[in-house]
Amino acid sequence: MDMRRIVAVLAEEAEQQIRDQVWKLAPSDRALVLETAARLRDAVGLPDVQEALPQIKRLEHLRETLAVLAISLARTHGRLAWFLSGALNALEPVLRWRALPSEGGGTFGTVVPSPERYTEAEDAVRRLQDALAQITAKSVDPGSVQPDQQANGT
Repeated sequence: MDMRRIVAVLAEEAEQQIRDQVWKLAPSDRALVLETAARLRDAVGLPDVQEALPQIKRLEHLRETLAVLAISLARTHGRLAWFLSGALNALEPVLRWRALPSEGGGTFGTVVPSPERYTEAEDAVRRLQDALAQITAKSVDPGSVQPDQQANGT
């Protein structure tokens, strides 16, 4: 299945859980989600910028997104950990990619992806960024709202 589709399904499930109030972020998770989204945005930018890069830099940026997700996963638990684990799983094909020719030696099972595969993975990362933004925007733990915010309706 296409990485974009896997991430879309993952994001839809997260958004549904938030709408159903099954998943409410704690303040510490909210901070982690915001940090993760920002770091993903730093790693994979706008399509025209990414596509102008050499393939080795595009791969470097995609590997950085895997590191960002793995570090965030290590720092949380529960639904957020499950979501981040799903995101890592969706981007798993990137782990087998290489940008350099094999020059006659073994490649440890790595492959050179097509430019379309790079675009697919980068689009999936952007969808993850959007999903993380939705998670923070829509998920408010009632315990994290200050009394003066409740009185003002904010």
